[in-house]
Amino acid sequence: MKTTPDTTRRRFITTLSGFGLGSTLLPGVLWARVEEAGGGAVTPAMLKDAAFLAGLEFSVAECEGMVPAVNQALGRYRTLHGVAIPNDVAPPFHFSPLVPGMTVDRTPPPVRFAKAPKRARPANLEDLAYWPVTDLARLLKTRAVTSAELTRMYLDRLRRLNAKLNCVVTFLDDLALAQARQADAEIAAGRYKGPLHGIPWGAKDIIAVKGYKTTWGSGAYQDQVIDQDAAVVELLRDAGAVLIAKLTTGELAGGDVWFGGRTNNPWKLDQGASGSSAGPASATAAGCVAFSIGTETGGSILGPSARCGATGLRPTFGRVSRTGVMALSWTQDRLGPICRYVEDCAVVMNAIARPDGRDLAVTDIPFAWDAKTDLAKLRVGYLEDAFGDRDRNPDWIKNDQATLARLRAMGHTLVPLRLPDIPELEVLSISVESAVFFDELLRSGRAGLLTVKTRAPRLRAARLIPAVEYLQSQRVRAMMMAKLAAATAGVDVYLAPYSSGRVEPPAAPGAPTPPQNFTQKHNQMANLACYPAIALPNGFAENGTPTSITFMGQPYREAALMALAKAYQDATGFNLKQPPL
Repeated sequence: MKTTPDTTRRRFITTLSGFGLGSTLLPGVLWARVEEAGGGAVTPAMLKDAAFLAGLEFSVAECEGMVPAVNQALGRYRTLHGVAIPNDVAPPFHFSPLVPGMTVDRTPPPVRFAKAPKRARPANLEDLAYWPVTDLARLLKTRAVTSAELTRMYLDRLRRLNAKLNCVVTFLDDLALAQARQADAEIAAGRYKGPLHGIPWGAKDIIAVKGYKTTWGSGAYQDQVIDQDAAVVELLRDAGAVLIAKLTTGELAGGDVWFGGRTNNPWKLDQGASGSSAGPASATAAGCVAFSIGTETGGSILGPSARCGATGLRPTFGRVSRTGVMALSWTQDRLGPICRYVEDCAVVMNAIARPDGRDLAVTDIPFAWDAKTDLAKLRVGYLEDAFGDRDRNPDWIKNDQATLARLRAMGHTLVPLRLPDIPELEVLSISVESAVFFDELLRSGRAGLLTVKTRAPRLRAARLIPAVEYLQSQRVRAMMMAKLAAATAGVDVYLAPYSSGRVEPPAAPGAPTPPQNFTQKHNQMANLACYPAIALPNGFAENGTPTSITFMGQPYREAALMALAKAYQDATGFNLKQPPL
């Protein structure tokens, strides 16, 4: 056995990216060749072709020697394909964001929120649309406003603005009003459950709600009803929150286009909301829900939050149960809150960051929020190379530099950090793991129902990635995680620009993909390492759209990065500006 020349490996990498594959390619090149041959056995010639696509080259004799074992394995695959595997069954191994040497505090600390100011009920109830969850909670607790009133206000606003935003898949009026009436009765009886009791919220439509459609944003699943509530739905219901809508997701949690069209940015309606938590970010930024729950695998909370001017928290991997939620990658998927205020994210996390006994990747490491954190003790860093990227939008560069200046003015000494020197990563988590989750869709022949027609070839291409290469890429991922941990070990919080501000020149046909800048490289590394991060507005571009900054930290350090982000948000108030709807 010998490896192929570089030219062959380049072809292989292109193949893995899903380019140039015809729509008739079945999962696995061997299956395709077997079908062409009438469903018979694998031949040495088929093996030679399959090896080429795996970046390997075998001699004829080596292929002949492999044929009996491969044919035996194909028989086992047929048996495996006959097994019905429910959506919420994950592989029996679990990813950890911790690397050797990292320590976390497992002692449950007291949770302390900032004291909400006393604010009277406004004459116009719709003035509450942009209020913080903590302020709404005070009104509800004192019964100055009822949950039913608040729920009707948000539902009316959501229906009115959805014509512009296209952010709702399913309105849940009956469920919402029933939950609101229950919340009002409980509060009136003195059974107040906490700051989410009676608060209306929206769920990204890859989160299952029993009795209602969960469409995954796709034409292939637009009539799907999953007979369970997701764990996060259960936890928020237990906290007294009121679910009012299933909000849009880009198809199969990718992008901002779903079977009903494109979800729009409330600041610029001719621009998409970015993906894939497009609906939660758009609805929250537009004051149509008090908060929402999104999901992230490769940027789907931070990206739309940055685009829409929301405050979105991507928690550490393993903070929130994914039971009842569509999977893209069992080693990267995370759920998190999208809000308008940092402390609102803390309120939501306090309710949902706990094990459910079903998603075994969720840890019992406590979420520790303390609004009285001594900020002077925090060690704060910034990614010097990334802030030096000059190929980013000038408005974003200007506002990022102003953010650093503001933090220095607040008394923080900013420690420059540098990214570890490693090659660009091609870790195959999303490709392989999403191909596993959607394998039944492809084998069923229903892939033609997908809304975005480029998805099926990419899923098919991932079926060709060898198991050896997938696991080797995970080992490379572990090496990168250790180097990133070493590079960020000296600080509690660090700041990073968000890559959506990059200016990309138009690519010529056939031109190679431009190399990553430092910002993109870091965002990919931190995402693969499953670091927590919160995106929040840090100003506005000349066209009136918000720009965004990201506060980050090592795993399970949400409380520190959120405390600093809250102080910055309170000092600047960019989140208080409302889109011109």
